[in-house]
Amino acid sequence: MLVIQKRLPWLLLAVSALILEAAALYFQYGLDLDPCVLCIYQRAAVMGIFVSALIGMSAPTSSIARWIGYIGWGVAAGWCLYLALELSGLQLGIVQPSLSCDVNAKFPAWFKLDRWLPAVFQPTGFCGDIQWQFLGLSMPLWMVVIMVLQLIVLGVVVFIELRAMLNR
Repeated sequence: MLVIQKRLPWLLLAVSALILEAAALYFQYGLDLDPCVLCIYQRAAVMGIFVSALIGMSAPTSSIARWIGYIGWGVAAGWCLYLALELSGLQLGIVQPSLSCDVNAKFPAWFKLDRWLPAVFQPTGFCGDIQWQFLGLSMPLWMVVIMVLQLIVLGVVVFIELRAMLNR
C-alpha cells in the first residue's frame, strides 16, 4: 500500500488548512487586522482544501475519493494562489483596483458564507492596505509562497499516484 493510500497524509493536509484558518483568525481578532474581500475569498479557498482533505481521508484506499480530493485540492489551492497574486499586485501597485476588491463579499446565493459565518467570512478591510509583513513579505505574498508549495506537493503526490497506476 502506497503512503498516499493512508489517512495520515490527508490528515496532515487538513491540519495545514486548519492552521491557516486559525492564523487568519488570529491576525483578525488577536492582532486587530481587518481582512479585505480577497482575504476572505482566500479563506474560502483554504476551506476548500480542508474539505478536499476530508474527502480523501474518508476513503484513502478508494481511487475515486483520492482523485476527488486531488482535484478539489488543486482547484482550491490554484484559486487561492490566483487571489493571493491579485491581492499582492494590488498592494504593490502592479494591478489596478477592480470590482473584485469590493467592500462586500459576493458569494453565490446558495453559499452565503459571509451571512452564515460573518465572524470568519465578513470583509472589514481594504485590499490596498498592507497591515502586516514578515521577512519583507506581506500576508498575500506569504500566501503565494504557501500555495505554490501546496501545488508542488500536490504535483508530487499526483505523480506518485500516476506512476503507481502505470506500474500495475
